[in-house]
Amino acid sequence: MSTIPPPPTSLPTSRAEIEARGWDGVDVVFVTGDAYVDHPSFAMAVLGRVLESRGFRVAILAQPDWRTADAWRDLGAPRLFYAVSAGNMDSMINHYTASKKRRNDDAYSPGGRIGLRPDRPTPVYAQRCREAFRGVPVVIGGIEASLRRIAHFDYWSETVRPSMLVNSKADLLGFGKGEETIVAIAEALARGETLEAVRTLRGVGYLLGKTEPLPESPWETLTLPSFEVVKDDKVAFARMTRVFHLETNPFNAKRLTQEHGDRTLVLNPPCLPLDEAGMDAIYDLPYTRRPHHTYTETIPAWTMIRDSVQIMRGCFGGCTFCSITMHEGRVIQSRSKRSIMAEVEKVAAAPDFKGTISDLGGPTANMYQMRCTRPEVEAKCKRLSCIHPTVCKLLGTDHGPTLDLMRSARSVAGVKRVNIASGIRMDLANLDDTYIEELSAHHVGGHLKVAPEHQDDGVLDLMKKPSAESFDTFADKFERASRKAGKEQYLVPYYISSHPGSGVDEMIDLAVFLKARGYRPRQVQDFIPAPMDIATCMYHTGLDPTSMKPVETVTRLRDRQVQRALLQYFKPENWFEVHKALRERGRSDLIGTGPEALIGPNPPREALDARRQGAQAPRGKPTTGYRPGRKGRRR
Repeated sequence: MSTIPPPPTSLPTSRAEIEARGWDGVDVVFVTGDAYVDHPSFAMAVLGRVLESRGFRVAILAQPDWRTADAWRDLGAPRLFYAVSAGNMDSMINHYTASKKRRNDDAYSPGGRIGLRPDRPTPVYAQRCREAFRGVPVVIGGIEASLRRIAHFDYWSETVRPSMLVNSKADLLGFGKGEETIVAIAEALARGETLEAVRTLRGVGYLLGKTEPLPESPWETLTLPSFEVVKDDKVAFARMTRVFHLETNPFNAKRLTQEHGDRTLVLNPPCLPLDEAGMDAIYDLPYTRRPHHTYTETIPAWTMIRDSVQIMRGCFGGCTFCSITMHEGRVIQSRSKRSIMAEVEKVAAAPDFKGTISDLGGPTANMYQMRCTRPEVEAKCKRLSCIHPTVCKLLGTDHGPTLDLMRSARSVAGVKRVNIASGIRMDLANLDDTYIEELSAHHVGGHLKVAPEHQDDGVLDLMKKPSAESFDTFADKFERASRKAGKEQYLVPYYISSHPGSGVDEMIDLAVFLKARGYRPRQVQDFIPAPMDIATCMYHTGLDPTSMKPVETVTRLRDRQVQRALLQYFKPENWFEVHKALRERGRSDLIGTGPEALIGPNPPREALDARRQGAQAPRGKPTTGYRPGRKGRRR
């Protein structure tokens, strides 16, 4: 007689929950800056469940009070190691806007409350681990550590900072998604091996002691310019960035070293991509798909993704302003249809399911099962993007598997609608009219968000995005497909202001384009220089590291505000900034009452009110960050 397995329970988060399981302790404590949500879109849930599936006892220490080590001591020392992560987002991007102003909410905290983690929590948490239980190994990872694994430019302090390993004093840094890495570390330490033994793993970085020799390796080693050199020499920083990005293909990447003072940073090549079985093994685990039961407030990030299903990871787009490729890899790693449909059915069977799968995608919506058709070429390739400046002729671009998934998902009992909310790579979609027709007919709820990012082909080339013509082609195909489906639907395009290469003239041209097409972007993405991105190198050095050619960049906050105002020229409160920019650039033809004018000849009342309020605002008020009680202006 078969028995129904009990419903899954969350991993323990307290001493009481550990003891309730009959455990005398745990093997690994996962310290995270996010609230604990047992959903496969949250890293602490995925890594915790993967470790659990291999027989390890795991506890989650979510958003602990970092001012003391009490929370660490209350949970008890892990037998093997601490795994430390700032959370699903980089903490500084999570905390501050592109204008370096403090955000008013935190989507990964209960109730969206701020102040539940410090700025740059990884080194803070690592220090508390050592303070609570000296001698327990500390392994850092996640987005924050992964994107700071070498010397990097920090936008919020406008300085070049050392590897996160230096400030955190952690024993190891795991970069990338990390499932295989964290399991391998746990298994090695459980066998009684030393930390030095796990330095041979892919996907890890570590610091050598002052007199410690560089260990032998099966990989060829490249030496990057030292931290002391790149922090003062922008040309050296650009060259470092170029070499680093060329060594990210796991099939041919070399081991990298970089001196930090009298110590040497060692970075092994990235982990090899997971195959379909490996992906299924991760996503088939028994997640509750819910926040931990102790939370009484809603966690906004969970609300947004609770009914979404991730079908793949990785991105071969290589956009220079995006960190996805640097963290998840360029090789697409896809789940099987069986695994995906099992998750769709699980979501649809939930008592509180409202009938809509909010997303069926991943980093992009339409790269599922797309891969190089020549593995022997893929193993040698150093190309940073498979689709820029043109789509590689060896890339498999068949949308058939994606279409099959979309059709199957919307046929599941209880599913009324399947939305596609992940970004659509328009240059790929343009290769398959059937995909655009299917998308338009069944998976768009009136508006489809797309990200052309800019209109100037020079700027788009620096972004490694398709030309403006690609967006026009997609827009025309989407409009025809919507009419064919008998639906009135619209594109909602997203654009970036202040990206390297984008000056006032380029933004004026973009504003003219938006006016002619009737687009009024309500949400604007100001360029934020995230650590290690190629575009961040352009911002800091004024050089494109891939060509070493000069790039005009906007660095002053005042100039960045002008670009944002031009992108939203239609807002009355932006009149004065737009007016000044147009006059200074000799474009007074765009001021007036004609159909092509961006603004009227006279300031509207809202613009006058905004200027008056700005003049009355208090000046010189100190700004504090996310550490309550910290004094001074420094964030």
